[in-house]
Amino acid sequence: MHEIIILFEDVHPVDLLGVNNANLQIIRKHFSSLKLVARGDQLKVLGTEEELSKFENKWKELVAFLNQYNRLDVSDVKNIINSDNPEIKGDSSVLLYGNNGKVIKARTPNQLKMVKLMSDNDMLFAIGPAGTGKTYTAVALAVKALKEKEVQRIVLTRPAVEAGESLGFLPGDLKEKMDPYLRPLYDALFDMIPHDKLVKHLERGVIEIAPLGFMRGRTLANAFVILDEAQNTTENQMRMFLTRMGRGSKFIVTGDSSQIDLPKHVKSGLLHSVDILADVPGVETIKLDKRDVVRHRLVESIIDRYEKADAAQEKKKD
Repeated sequence: MHEIIILFEDVHPVDLLGVNNANLQIIRKHFSSLKLVARGDQLKVLGTEEELSKFENKWKELVAFLNQYNRLDVSDVKNIINSDNPEIKGDSSVLLYGNNGKVIKARTPNQLKMVKLMSDNDMLFAIGPAGTGKTYTAVALAVKALKEKEVQRIVLTRPAVEAGESLGFLPGDLKEKMDPYLRPLYDALFDMIPHDKLVKHLERGVIEIAPLGFMRGRTLANAFVILDEAQNTTENQMRMFLTRMGRGSKFIVTGDSSQIDLPKHVKSGLLHSVDILADVPGVETIKLDKRDVVRHRLVESIIDRYEKADAAQEKKKD
């Protein structure tokens, strides 16, 4: 009689064993000659060397399926353990599978272009109005790179610029004051990574979400770094951020040039950097527009009307 012990290191036991051990019951039925004992964060398996080897192979397939699709229900377990084909194939257009197997993919031509440009370059500026999916796509690319071990960590940051509200009057400590500004980044992550795993990543620093000011003096190596709402950076802040880039890193800078909340006399670092880095190899820029809106159908019309109003205002100035 031989024994192996499997530790649940990067997944929650319930995700693999199922609610009320529903998945485990299917596995036990298939491997009836083995004794499986699940306790806490480990699974002990006893049996012959030959049966244990077969079990380990199927277990790896179950873990691979869970990691790829972020789901593993009873029907998935039955299909995998009864299949002679261990290869798991996915749709090549899918960036990743979010919670409960949610398909996350580029949905517009410019989002697809954004994915392609990021694969061919180390720095990308993605500029466009609200609702065009630039931040969501950027976060999806970062999570994909982390899952595929192309980078060791993800760093997400935003400038702490007040957009009509006062940061100083918000309750709580600095983190609590900053959380509302960083909430869109949290929301995207919670859509793509199981809660328990995301909490662990945040605790261990595998995923870091911090205000832009915290980047000063650092070197960000082997990381996928996203600067969101970059239209609200000053020229000095943008220069500081871009020069944090270390070996093995990828940077995406996203922003909306129509929603600059800086004082009128302060120039946007985003517009300045896009201009001066236009011909640098390895740096690309993509501009998304109202055709890329993936929110409510009215958002495209709202953007169109505001653009027309802005154009009319500029015409009056001339």
